Amino acid sequence: MFSLVGSRVRTAVFALSAVAALAFGTTATTATTGVAASPAPAPAPAKQGPTSVAYVEVNNNSMLNVGKYALADGGGNVFDVAVIFAANINYDTGTKAAYLYFNENVRRVLDNAATEIRPLQQKGIKVVLSVLGNHQGAGFANFPTQQAASAFAGQLSDTVAEYGLDGIDFDDEYAEYGKNGTGQPNDSSFVHLVTALRANMPDKIISLYNIGPAASRLSYGGVDLSSKFDYAWNPYYGSWQVPRIALPKSGLSPAAVEIGRTSQSTAADLARRTVNEGYGVYLTYNLDGADRSADVSAFTRQLYGSDAIRTP
Repeated sequence: MFSLVGSRVRTAVFALSAVAALAFGTTATTATTGVAASPAPAPAPAKQGPTSVAYVEVNNNSMLNVGKYALADGGGNVFDVAVIFAANINYDTGTKAAYLYFNENVRRVLDNAATEIRPLQQKGIKVVLSVLGNHQGAGFANFPTQQAASAFAGQLSDTVAEYGLDGIDFDDEYAEYGKNGTGQPNDSSFVHLVTALRANMPDKIISLYNIGPAASRLSYGGVDLSSKFDYAWNPYYGSWQVPRIALPKSGLSPAAVEIGRTSQSTAADLARRTVNEGYGVYLTYNLDGADRSADVSAFTRQLYGSDAIRTP
């Protein structure tokens, strides 16, 4: 990841737009890793309530932190989905093509899937790769042709297959559309991209971090992307905002919290509102290696009627 994106800071900044590319360009998955497909998970103790999502900044923290939290009452996993934050959509100025890029920390997680990803999946936790702009002009909203969008979708689905992941998350920030001679957002790009990705991986997760030009371009040529997503969530931590996408409440997280920074009272209030208003997802960000059981318990009491306990 570009050094300017070392820590995800949420503001109401929406990037201006750009153009990605006609071909794969330099792909991020050319190395042969021999990573085996994920084994069938052992059934986790059942829990009732919303799906809990944890983004992990892998530049600083371990994905394994997600698997350390369980409900004191019943022992089920606190978190159902773990998001690797983040791979990037980069731009090759020579080939004028977008390509999927992994910084050294994302690469480390993927290449060590047996110890970084499989332990979570064996607990029944889904592991999804987030993809983020990287200040190079390439974004999800500015592919110039359907073929270009489909080519990038192929890179994404190939990565999911190669590393035994459970899906892809789109986060349309930091693209700096227009940089390096790229184009501005167009209405067709994201629709073509997600349509192709869903065709490539019909049974995997596709989620939307509801921000940026792509998030406001979900319909084109009679195609509405809404049904192609599994989840969409509010990108502003410490707040309540229902994503504007035609998904059922079961796939939406209007609540968003940053663990350790959003107050426990706010986290609890947002969790209570999630349950009371019938929404099916609760989004958290920046789970680190500290003992956050008090912060996590603040929302698990409301979501699941139980404190959370952490196993070191």
